[in-house]
Amino acid sequence: MSVLMERLMGRSRGALVSGSLPADLVVKGRWRLGGVMYAQTLSIRWFDQDIACICMDIVNCLLAGGGSMQLKVYGTVGKPLVHNFVDGPIHHKALLISVTVCSLLLVLIILFCYFRPTDVLMKSRLENIPHGAIFLLFSVRIALLHFGLAFEGKVQRTIAKQIQMVKQIGKGRYGEVWMGKWRGEKVAVKVFFTTEEASWFRETEIYQTVLMRHENILGFIAADIKGTGSWTQLYLITDYHENGSLYDYLKSTTLDTKSMLKLAYSSVSGLCHLHTEIFSTQGKPAIAHRDLKSKNILVKKNGTCCIADLGLAVKFIRDDSTLLYFLLSDTNEVDIPPNTRVGTKRYMPPEVLDESLNRNHFQSYIMADMYSFGLILWEVARRCVSGGIVEEYQLPYHDLVPSDPSYEDMREVVCIKKLRPSFPNRWTSDECLRQMGKLMTECWAHNPASRLTALRVKKTLAKMSESQDIKL
Repeated sequence: MSVLMERLMGRSRGALVSGSLPADLVVKGRWRLGGVMYAQTLSIRWFDQDIACICMDIVNCLLAGGGSMQLKVYGTVGKPLVHNFVDGPIHHKALLISVTVCSLLLVLIILFCYFRPTDVLMKSRLENIPHGAIFLLFSVRIALLHFGLAFEGKVQRTIAKQIQMVKQIGKGRYGEVWMGKWRGEKVAVKVFFTTEEASWFRETEIYQTVLMRHENILGFIAADIKGTGSWTQLYLITDYHENGSLYDYLKSTTLDTKSMLKLAYSSVSGLCHLHTEIFSTQGKPAIAHRDLKSKNILVKKNGTCCIADLGLAVKFIRDDSTLLYFLLSDTNEVDIPPNTRVGTKRYMPPEVLDESLNRNHFQSYIMADMYSFGLILWEVARRCVSGGIVEEYQLPYHDLVPSDPSYEDMREVVCIKKLRPSFPNRWTSDECLRQMGKLMTECWAHNPASRLTALRVKKTLAKMSESQDIKL
């Protein structure tokens, strides 16, 4: 969460705008939580300094997990814009949500048109928007996500109740991963600890980015919140891949040249799509992963890979992007929490370990991803058989640092001694493995500017496959 958002979220709650003020909207809310009925009537004056507090109350009403709620929004003339929003038939709820969202989006469009002058004046104008208006935009964004609007024809908010949890298949710092069944199909359910709500929110947000879907990025189904009054579970539901992670796959499977290139090419294809900014009416921002490792890449049945675990990802924000994007970025360039030390220490590039990474420059995160990807290529290539020889699976730097290395351990090896994983001697006599070695060396270069891009790696692997008469 950005510093701006933290500042807004930290404002005191409960300060209501006086009913005598000229109101643009009147919101009447009733919600039930923990067996207690709450009610509130709010008169909202646009751009009032206290509106941040009011919006917080509205969001609390909207996001009262596990309870029932009613919401009425009135115009200045007192005519209801939205009638009771209550749990009921799903088509009624979808209709009511649509009306609410359309009304809010109309307000956003008006705000955007008003505050979008020439590029030279845009920043200064936006700086003058009261915090309340900014918070309203953010609250709309949260409400849309927590409401769980229909995603590709599915109403997400109903999915958690329909999933049958079968068995736990993983556990990490964020929570647990379960294999479940939904409508007769196997799905993966990532259950976040409540302390990891920021990661759940970020990963859901990234997966719902326009034009995000790609065959080499884990398929997103839905996000949901399941509460039983005293506790809450945050669900992220995705496609299920029984081969598990690339880490698990490499530990139990040896590779030939074709399967090695297939794993490498599909992985970098997903990374390339993440890194690429798509310019169109509904464009896609460039995204950096920030936690690339073999445990965060899954292997499909057909032997290709898909990128997963986007909870730490960052997005590139352009100056001419929408008002909403602008307001959610402190730098107007990188949408990122203020913390350079994230991810897995073993895979961190030197500029992260020595804290020299430029946090406000998006390309820094792209190049950090490429360092990590070079280490993944090393893991894959070691499991490729040549001349009847293959090495046991090992993590990068397995012979240089402990099994759970500290920042100091990694900084000593990577930054000070500038060491990298070593190559088996057999690679020199195998042309494909020799080229793979050259490729990973150029990915993990000490100088970020010298590293290859994902697109360059993708093209190189395609040429290698073509020279081997291998169809990817």
